[in-house]
Amino acid sequence: MALPEIVTEQAWRAANAALIEKEKAATRERDALAAERRRQPAMEFATDFAFEGPAGVVSFLDLFAGRPQLILYHFWFPEDGDACPGCTMFTDQVSELAHLNARDVTFALVSRAPQDRIAAYQARMGWEDIPWYTDTLAFQEACGTTEYFRLQVFLRDGDRAYLTYETTSRGVEALGSVWTFLDLTPYGRQEEWEDTPPGRPQSPPYQWWRRKDDY
Repeated sequence: MALPEIVTEQAWRAANAALIEKEKAATRERDALAAERRRQPAMEFATDFAFEGPAGVVSFLDLFAGRPQLILYHFWFPEDGDACPGCTMFTDQVSELAHLNARDVTFALVSRAPQDRIAAYQARMGWEDIPWYTDTLAFQEACGTTEYFRLQVFLRDGDRAYLTYETTSRGVEALGSVWTFLDLTPYGRQEEWEDTPPGRPQSPPYQWWRRKDDY
């Protein structure tokens, strides 16, 4: 396995300091993007959707759980198919929800799978504290997620709701700590698309992802 260039302590500290300066600049750019995101216009979103929850039927506004902000992740788990390993890996990385709740944010999952299958998968993965609802085909069609995952952010004002942000593909991936930690390592994510020095391990993207009890 090819190693990084080996240098003296003085040379290493100089190289690391230069990299940290670039990371600080990238952090400031992310701050500017966050500021722009907060100023992005909103689009009114229909609220006449029904979902099935552990306690029965709930409305779209019920998903907010009494808070003004909702982060909703469309977890690909079809009615008669398996739960998506990628969505599973993402959800494994969702942090303690109390911290989001403390800032008036609710986080929830929606899928097409019925509640009994969702409950069984929650128990298997240890996600019992994450709200997870069975959505309707009409809702997925409205969001364009009938065969894909997506993350959306909504704002509630009384009986009205607004879509303020949405992302998918690598925009969702960037929120996970596993990928962020791997990006700090010399081998990186070890996926073929990465710009990696010759001799480092690389394999096709996504194919190494497993459910945590399948590794």
